[in-house]
Amino acid sequence: MAEAQNIPAGSTTTGSIAVAAESTVATRMSTSPSFDVADFPVPHGREEEWRFTPLERLKGLHDGTAVANGGGVKVEITAPDGVTVETVGRDDARVGRTGKPVDRVAAQAFSAFEKASVVSVAKEAVLAEPIRIAVHGEGGTAFGHQVIELGAFAEAVVVVDHTGDAVLAANVEYHLGDGAKLTVVSVQDWDDNAVHAGQHTALVGRDATFKSVVVTFGGDLVRLHPRVEYDGPGGEAELYGLYFTDRGQHQEHRLFVDHGVPNCRSNVAYKGALQGQDAHAVWIGDVLIQAAATGTDTYELNRNLVLTDGARVDSVPNLEIETGEIVGAGHASATGRFDDEQLFYLMARGIPADEARRLVVRGFFAELVQQIGVQDVESRLIAKIEAELEASV
Repeated sequence: MAEAQNIPAGSTTTGSIAVAAESTVATRMSTSPSFDVADFPVPHGREEEWRFTPLERLKGLHDGTAVANGGGVKVEITAPDGVTVETVGRDDARVGRTGKPVDRVAAQAFSAFEKASVVSVAKEAVLAEPIRIAVHGEGGTAFGHQVIELGAFAEAVVVVDHTGDAVLAANVEYHLGDGAKLTVVSVQDWDDNAVHAGQHTALVGRDATFKSVVVTFGGDLVRLHPRVEYDGPGGEAELYGLYFTDRGQHQEHRLFVDHGVPNCRSNVAYKGALQGQDAHAVWIGDVLIQAAATGTDTYELNRNLVLTDGARVDSVPNLEIETGEIVGAGHASATGRFDDEQLFYLMARGIPADEARRLVVRGFFAELVQQIGVQDVESRLIAKIEAELEASV
């Protein structure tokens, strides 16, 4: 029915599988989403969902003291023909349709944003070029909201690029009509002092396909919460992630896949590299298979490569199953240090140590970089990885 592999190798790596007979069982995956900030108490760091996060570095996003100002972020959207881009108010019916906030920061973002961007791809439109959303921080605090919706059988690629310096809390909704195919590449390439907390919620229609590639490099603190729900049978979701955590950075990715309808599939694969004192990466992978979700096929994987002393990884995969009538379910997590044998093998063939190190790390990330499918973004990220490695030499 399910299998788990939990392979600790140098850092905190834990995981669990829970099997329940009825969907009414209360578990740690049970949440009470809400648009109302008051429904979420101010976190103190002892709560399960906040225990890894340094709250003092959230710059007030978690306790209501952060206030939006005019120098927050600038958003520019470039879209090909067949796409409608709108700026709408909070009362637009499309805003908040995909999913409610699941923590206080997301609820704060929803209650504080003034205008939302809605990007719509027409039914059966197949885009030849990506939709590009540039989010550039200009030194202030901001709350944002974006909605990406695809009509039935539409196909699109969206690249969301975060740069600059800001304190940002934002929610992003992805709504896929039946048979639609959406690939989203979200790049967090912030300046060193930026803070970014975001919830990404995808609602996948019948026989629709959703692929998310999350790439995190910059920022002082980045805390992202990708979520997937299914709106009909036959849906597929692929969630990929790549992060490079440097000295003093905190990068946290908390995923949740909610299988609530039959015959859907999900695959999660995140990889991270860490270097430098107090580099801290957190990966939480939660998958829930509800009683009605017969025929589910799901797997989640997290791998971490620790390049130097002083770095820390917390990796927690969790799988909750409420029906035994599934195709398959499992998870795996491993954290390890740099492989000296690989280095020795390359150096014995005349490759200098620094170049050998770069080759090993590039090989570690290669599979995920190839999932991006946008050549200029792939090239930029490879260059970014090499620049990070060069800085540590």
